[in-house]
Amino acid sequence: MKKLLLLSFIALASCKNAAELKTGTWRATIETTGGELPFGLDIQKEGDGYAILALNGDERLPMDKAFIKDDSLHIPMEIFDAEIVAKIEGNQLTGYWKKMRSNFTFLQADFKAEYGKTYRFAETSEIPKVSLAPTYEVLFLSADKQDSTESVGVFKTSGSQVKGSFLTTTGDYRYLAGDIIGDSLKLSCFDGTHVYLFKAKIEGDKLTGGGFWSAPSGFELWSGVKNDNAKLPDATKLTYLKEGYKTVDFSFPNTDTKKISLNDEAYKGKVVVIQIMGSWCPNCMDESRFLAPWYKKNKDRGVEIIGLSYEKSTDTSFALPKIKKMKERFGIDYEVLLAGTNNKDEASKTLPMLNKVIGFPTTIFIDKKGQVREIHTGFSGPGTGHYYDEFVNDFNRLIDKLLAEKS
Repeated sequence: MKKLLLLSFIALASCKNAAELKTGTWRATIETTGGELPFGLDIQKEGDGYAILALNGDERLPMDKAFIKDDSLHIPMEIFDAEIVAKIEGNQLTGYWKKMRSNFTFLQADFKAEYGKTYRFAETSEIPKVSLAPTYEVLFLSADKQDSTESVGVFKTSGSQVKGSFLTTTGDYRYLAGDIIGDSLKLSCFDGTHVYLFKAKIEGDKLTGGGFWSAPSGFELWSGVKNDNAKLPDATKLTYLKEGYKTVDFSFPNTDTKKISLNDEAYKGKVVVIQIMGSWCPNCMDESRFLAPWYKKNKDRGVEIIGLSYEKSTDTSFALPKIKKMKERFGIDYEVLLAGTNNKDEASKTLPMLNKVIGFPTTIFIDKKGQVREIHTGFSGPGTGHYYDEFVNDFNRLIDKLLAEKS
């Protein structure tokens, strides 16, 4: 009997040890058709679970509270309908990343992580033999070369390490980090929903033979040419009111299912910012991270914000908890309404006075008389450096101007 108890104790102790998770920095990878996509994880104990940050360059992005079940670590990312599940084996984690798409099917890819590793692509930081310019005019091409997207690539290099992003008319690729290895540039990003891997050759003033993989199997071609003056089309000219309209009109439910309209007393005579967004959208997340504290500081000046959230489903039992979670996560005090689904064509039908909803986010500025004064498509987030600073300055200048006008 004593021998049996001893064996049971040893077995239990063995199980406990197998499920122990080391805290600190882990180098994680997700498998794509372009190879391993690396990123960092910072794992710290928090109560009965774990606080985990995804590391991408300057970004420290919190995941939802993680937990251990049986012998595996579970990292939920509820706001993105995604999770990582990985078996704990000493210094190794092995499992999968899984995400629900807009059509409620799932993407899945292999996940691995190794404890104590801090490098991105290159284990050693060799002085690069080629140099990377700070700004490039970039063209993305679909694999069949039928569709193209103009972009601006912005990079900061320190030795062989690179941080940067790509700006497009509908938003940026957020925080990218990587290395120059030999004559090649390699960049990656993982934020729970974006799983991005970029590779290209650096040849003089050009970036050639580029591949862009989005896990697990998305692929585009890309190339770049150094251009210090590269810029995108004017973001205030892409989305506009149709002829005959002066404002937007809507009535959508808030998180308490109460219908909210721009015509409500709370918004009359005030400058109003309309944020077209979605809880699933990382660029909207970046904009919310700016708008939420901005609103707290400025709401007493006579300005309001209304978020119009386009979710994967208009089923309130599915969508409203997502919106509530997002509001809680970013400390959003303004109303966020369930406006429709995140299909751009369907979203356009909910705001028929606009030519089209081109991208999430889109920001509409309305003056004290209730008229639209500017519509800004996309958002250049903090990963874009001075482009983000320019957006913030332009935003504040416009708000100051509208607040200074008479009703």
